[in-house]
Amino acid sequence: MHRDKDKMELKETFVKYIEEKGMRHTRQREAIIDVFFAAGSHITAEELFNAVKRKNPEIGYATVQRNLNLLCESGLAEEIKIGKQKTKYEQKLGGRHHDHLICIKCGRLIEVNDKKIEKLQDKLANANNFIPIKHKLEIYGICSDCKSNKK
Repeated sequence: MHRDKDKMELKETFVKYIEEKGMRHTRQREAIIDVFFAAGSHITAEELFNAVKRKNPEIGYATVQRNLNLLCESGLAEEIKIGKQKTKYEQKLGGRHHDHLICIKCGRLIEVNDKKIEKLQDKLANANNFIPIKHKLEIYGICSDCKSNKK
């Protein structure tokens, strides 16, 4: 229930953002954001396109990509690039901060949050008279599945 409220607030924020940019809120855009916010996190543009296309067959890939870019510009989504793999997009539902462990073999993303690391980052910023606005921590390695399936 709380998650549905968060999704509604995110949609309202996005609609306000595009209206401020002088853009229209279309049925295609509505379909894209509905599917994106329902998908959970870590979705590629192609995965989103395929899911939206099932509900709205006339939609084009470029329209989906443009709206993903708008979601990122608005601060409601973030791009995650993993080497040569396809870019994934993550929604910023409720603003819950987390970092990522990223498998360089299969591309698996594991969300992590450690209060000690967060406090250390704040301590480093304070020690350098620096005011952090945002940050992201990505640790690249091999996940347990890839490690146990040595090829």
